[in-house]
Amino acid sequence: MAMEAADEERAPLLQPQPQPSRGDADSEYTGDGSVDVNNQPALKRSTGNWRACFMILGVEFSENLAYYGISKNLVTYLTKVLHESKVNAARNSSAWSGACYLTPLFGAFLADTYWGKYRTVLTFLPVYILGLLTLMASTSLPSSMTSSDAGHQLHSVAVYLGLYLVAFGNGGVKPCTSAFGADQFDGGDAAELRRKGSFFNWYTFMINSGSLLASTVLVWLQDNVGWGISFVIVVVVMAFFLAVFFAGSTVYRYRPVGGSPLTGVCQVVVAAVRKWHLVLPDDSSLLYEPQVADHRIKHTDQFRFLDKAAIVVTPSSLSGEKGNVAAAPVSRWRQCTVTQVEEVKMLVRMCPIWACLVLFFSVSSQMSSTLVEQGTAMDNRVGPFTIPPASLATFHSIGVLLWIPVYDVALVPLARRVTGKPKGITQLQRIGVGLAVAALIMAYSALVEERRLAAARAGAARTSILWQVPAQLMHGMAVVFTSIGKSEFFYDQAPRSMRSMCTALGQLAIAAGNYLSAFLLAVVASVTTRGGDPGWIPDDLNKGHLDYFFWLMAALLLLDLLFFVFCAMRYKGSTAAS
Repeated sequence: MAMEAADEERAPLLQPQPQPSRGDADSEYTGDGSVDVNNQPALKRSTGNWRACFMILGVEFSENLAYYGISKNLVTYLTKVLHESKVNAARNSSAWSGACYLTPLFGAFLADTYWGKYRTVLTFLPVYILGLLTLMASTSLPSSMTSSDAGHQLHSVAVYLGLYLVAFGNGGVKPCTSAFGADQFDGGDAAELRRKGSFFNWYTFMINSGSLLASTVLVWLQDNVGWGISFVIVVVVMAFFLAVFFAGSTVYRYRPVGGSPLTGVCQVVVAAVRKWHLVLPDDSSLLYEPQVADHRIKHTDQFRFLDKAAIVVTPSSLSGEKGNVAAAPVSRWRQCTVTQVEEVKMLVRMCPIWACLVLFFSVSSQMSSTLVEQGTAMDNRVGPFTIPPASLATFHSIGVLLWIPVYDVALVPLARRVTGKPKGITQLQRIGVGLAVAALIMAYSALVEERRLAAARAGAARTSILWQVPAQLMHGMAVVFTSIGKSEFFYDQAPRSMRSMCTALGQLAIAAGNYLSAFLLAVVASVTTRGGDPGWIPDDLNKGHLDYFFWLMAALLLLDLLFFVFCAMRYKGSTAAS
């Protein structure tokens, strides 16, 4: 089975050109093999760097403004407009959010295999806009049409069609913007590498800027003016940044695209299985690795079975196979390079870390589902103002925007003096702190719900919705540690040819977290409503025990944290490529 012929990162139709001598930090060309829009070696002075990232960050801002403009108030819309039950609304909201982070696997595959990151974003953004236009049209249906059963069903179909068009369009944007932005910094230039570290912080800053505006301006418009106007705004903003992104095509740096990275993974697995009976040499230098190679990764001793894929094939070792194997070139499905094997090992090492992130993102799902439902049962009056429960997510965004500079300016220098590490703490330590904070969030939310229930059942004044503010601020802190740490981890630890795929793998953890949340809600509803009981999360929360659900999440997170610490202590990061 042959690998696909090499293609280029974007629209350039020319074949790859010979690269000039690179690798010197003072060279006028990039040292990582990137090219410009004309498929020529990229010049440092006129391509990439922050000049290109501003336009990419604009796309990410518009995408998050649209996504959070929908997700922050989706439960309210499903319950009040489509008249779904609270459990169904929370479950459908989590399922849609999960789809938004599941589709990036498809978009990343297209980006790494065929189209490149630029063309993938440029293709999927119009699909995203089409979904928003469908939602805008669904909100404009007259009440005379939606009052009947048939009209209500048509309305529901239009809403969910728009939602899942948005999810599909998101699949080509979400995995590519962060990876494409990081590609704008030369991997062979130490100064640009330092700037790349700041890019991930600003990437998260733009995500939460969009979230902040969505939680305040858009949610207020949805509750007080109408959903249609909010969709008009996000369509205009996204169309504008789509035009800006396209206009910047001459400024970007593009990475060559060559074949499906999944093919290489399959080749290693197949070759290792086919040679299971061979004995590994004690000296790893005897494994197959061409001396003339653009990119090589040093051998590691983990997962030794996979090393069998790189055992040098000889006629005697293949004597049991049919045909004259000595006369023909050895297939890559029979003999792989050490670098190929090490790339698969890099993926295997990341899997336990990925699994630990799933429960963290199920907590993030609660912030826009069960906490919103809790907020609807609380006193949302603050002085002369009435605060929509979904708008409390504003404090989450504020927490992120405050914690990013605190982390960079105060925590990193302090940790650097203590640990002596350039980044202060490792990416895994950063993720672990966020997991611990997530457990505290769920415990705090359980205590708030206990307080709310006690007041409601005693006939006292309703508990103020402001009690949710600390949970939102703590969630902002958890995101700065875990989400940014996750983005850096899956980019830095990924094989060079699979950056988009591994970024999508990180997004898949978010999808899995949303689906886990939907599954847990379904199980809790099924188990706790037996025998005619109202259950933990009934439509009238005063008759339930939402606090029990929060305590359950806190206990699961504590177990998850312990497993993460165990995995992190055994994790061996990828070795530097030579």
